[in-house]
Amino acid sequence: MIARSLASNSTKILGLILPNAEDDLFENPFFMQAMKGISIHAQNRGYYIMYAFSKNEEEELKFIKHYIRGRLVEGTILLTSRKDDKCISYLKKTQHPFVLIGRPEDPRDTLWVDNDNFQAMYNVVDYLIRKGHKDIAFIGGPANLYVTRDRLDGYRKALRTHGLPEDKGKIRCTKEFSRECGYEAMMDILNYNIPSAVATTDDLLAFGANLAIQEKKLEGIALTGFNNTYLAEYQTPSLTSVDINAEKLGMYAAKLLIDKLEKKDMPTNHYVVDTKLVERDSTL
Repeated sequence: MIARSLASNSTKILGLILPNAEDDLFENPFFMQAMKGISIHAQNRGYYIMYAFSKNEEEELKFIKHYIRGRLVEGTILLTSRKDDKCISYLKKTQHPFVLIGRPEDPRDTLWVDNDNFQAMYNVVDYLIRKGHKDIAFIGGPANLYVTRDRLDGYRKALRTHGLPEDKGKIRCTKEFSRECGYEAMMDILNYNIPSAVATTDDLLAFGANLAIQEKKLEGIALTGFNNTYLAEYQTPSLTSVDINAEKLGMYAAKLLIDKLEKKDMPTNHYVVDTKLVERDSTL
């Protein structure tokens, strides 16, 4: 493979930057599902994947520079989209081909794949309101991620549409997508005031929120998650969650990047993947 790459100036390798430590990879099934979609499509097109695990933005940037300077990969796949993202700025500056799973700051000159996160969260809150909830809390991930911003905007818009007031005391953005952060955020909200429903932006946050609700021995609080991970239906109660089609997100990301590398006709620079609310016991 090295000999072929020297002859053709092509490694047939894509770099994938995972925004978490390797020992946390299996904690959030979203990444596993997205990786599956990426890997299957890449393999079908004759490409290999080189993975790197990063705990923060600086570490991500270090790996990207290593990839590019060492000519290890032909293109790179990013799984997070931040405000003022240093990795995206560097990739554009070096003109290195890349694709982003998430909405970029400037969607015009970037290959990207995402859900309509604003509309998906709007639909969740609208669903809760139509079920009779008028006091709905929000737990999101890091505030600098566009996915958090878009879902928070959807939450706020749904409240305004139904004429409900926004209570900043019932809105929490956490430092990461984890059970621990969901638990802490829910405890903060419960200590402030007890809502009738809670909309979270990730199943792991919802799992932690559910633990806090159970510890407080509270009943009747509706709870929703995002990503519809395989663990959602095994919670007590089983978790209502938004299926974001993570495998399809990964597949389209790999398709866009490989099409660009192979200079194929590209009618679009992005794909928006549909979502679906899967209703379970936590909102019944």
